[in-house]
Amino acid sequence: MKLNGKVAIVTGASRGLGKAIAVGFAEEGAWVVVAARTEVENKGLTGTIYQTAEEIKALGHDVLAVRCDVTDEQSVHQMTQGTLEKFGRIDVLVNNAGVAFYSPILQTPLKRWELVIRVNLIGAFLCSKAVLPAMIKQGSGSIINISSLAADERDEGTVPTGVAYAVSKAGLDRLTWGLATEVGQYNIAVNAVKPHRVVDTEGMRYWLRDADKSSWQSAEMMVKATLFLACQDSQGVTGTVSTDREICMWHGLI
Repeated sequence: MKLNGKVAIVTGASRGLGKAIAVGFAEEGAWVVVAARTEVENKGLTGTIYQTAEEIKALGHDVLAVRCDVTDEQSVHQMTQGTLEKFGRIDVLVNNAGVAFYSPILQTPLKRWELVIRVNLIGAFLCSKAVLPAMIKQGSGSIINISSLAADERDEGTVPTGVAYAVSKAGLDRLTWGLATEVGQYNIAVNAVKPHRVVDTEGMRYWLRDADKSSWQSAEMMVKATLFLACQDSQGVTGTVSTDREICMWHGLI
């Protein structure tokens, strides 16, 4: 198993892509920390941290479900400390938690713009900063940021995710490069991966009910790419911002 004995934190893991990554990591032997805000199902959106944890337990693996608001530094600190108390180390962080606001800028309230930036970008900053001391101490680690093609698109792109979302993901790409440069000396890899096509998740179906879903893909390729990156340190692949398809093609995963 590729992640046997490794401890991985996955944010936004109550449903969708985060859940798929968390379960995929567990299938490869990882002890997974399922981190998200959702403890009770939202109306119209299935999935909680406990449901994801139960699926992982059914695989015969130890797991920790933690309610975490990635925009709250204290909440992130508690998640990190809880992980260290239970498992004693942190090998992988997947910054997957994300939100979007699907309105033009003229119809975007400041509080919505700020929320998107806080969750998607500041959340990744806070979580990365929180786990780095443990990774530095053990001399290895991998941080994976889940980005989006929206960061590169100059119009609505594949789906209308909103400019705030695109700006946050562009910032996440830049954070990836900068952090990789800073922590490479500690044998820590930092990479970003983005779906080459829209991933069919509960959230996307909920927010884009009327969208053409014929070109959407399952989470399988993103899980493969993220798993590959989780196995890296600074002696391997680091500082990349790539699509799931690129990662899989370049490294013989498809």
